[in-house]
Amino acid sequence: MMRVLVASALAPFLAGEAVPHDVHVELLPEEAATPAGDYVGILPLLTRRLGEAEFDRLPALRVVANYAVGYDNIDIGAARRRGIAVSNTPGVLTGATAELTWALILAAARRVPEGERLVRSGDWMGWAPTQLLGMSLEGKTLGIVGAGRIGQEVARRAPAFGMRIIYWSRTRRPEWEARSGVEWRPLDELFAEADVVSLHVALGDGTERLVDARLIDRMKPTAILVNTSRGAVIDEDALIAALETRRIRAAALDVYAREPDVPARLRALDNVVLLPHLGSATEEARRGMWRLAWRNLMRGIRREPLFDPVVQP
Repeated sequence: MMRVLVASALAPFLAGEAVPHDVHVELLPEEAATPAGDYVGILPLLTRRLGEAEFDRLPALRVVANYAVGYDNIDIGAARRRGIAVSNTPGVLTGATAELTWALILAAARRVPEGERLVRSGDWMGWAPTQLLGMSLEGKTLGIVGAGRIGQEVARRAPAFGMRIIYWSRTRRPEWEARSGVEWRPLDELFAEADVVSLHVALGDGTERLVDARLIDRMKPTAILVNTSRGAVIDEDALIAALETRRIRAAALDVYAREPDVPARLRALDNVVLLPHLGSATEEARRGMWRLAWRNLMRGIRREPLFDPVVQP
């Protein structure tokens, strides 16, 4: 009997799954430490860190089927050295995350949370010509940082709002440029030119605190910074300072450097929209992520090629 670990938060999805007769599933609460034993597979959430110490306690481990598109919670080098396969869940959450990115852009540009709080407070005195004036998106420039699936899907929606699109990625994408009319910019120039900067890079070597005080200082004072990638891509202290001094218009964040800890200084600001990591939070996307992760887990424990390999021994 092959033993596998599945994050306990995924139990509702597991309940509808036909578990093979030779597989024994154990649920792993997120607050519990990764156990030792002869487990051959693990299906974790992105909040579970798996590295040298955890792998040492799992000598029979064959596969980590991460329930996320990102995999910065896994020590990829350690997995590769041990011959452990690693998969993620790309594609199925692309549309959901792009939709949420636009929800954040619109919320920040039109000051939606401030308006909602004003009505709920009971202090709203009625319509006024200068009340909570925001920024129109028509004719503005959207800067996409990271031109993967999600970045491109966010850009695809921009023409509906009359926005021009520029982008930066480490590798230029001439086919995308020719097909869609987007224009590549060096990172410094993108931050200086864009009215809205939207971050879609993976967290890894070279992207931790990619958006630092120097880049933020390049932004227009009327610009908005949006992040639905990973919190540590931004230097949070630098962003907080820019928002406190109104150096930039606003920010809209779905992710944070030390989740679920959100700095009190950030929570105190009225020119930032804050969401609790909802990028893929649709029924369709989360179920699709489960199906993909489960299929990869089943293939990995049998040492079959993964559908979505990050590491394939």
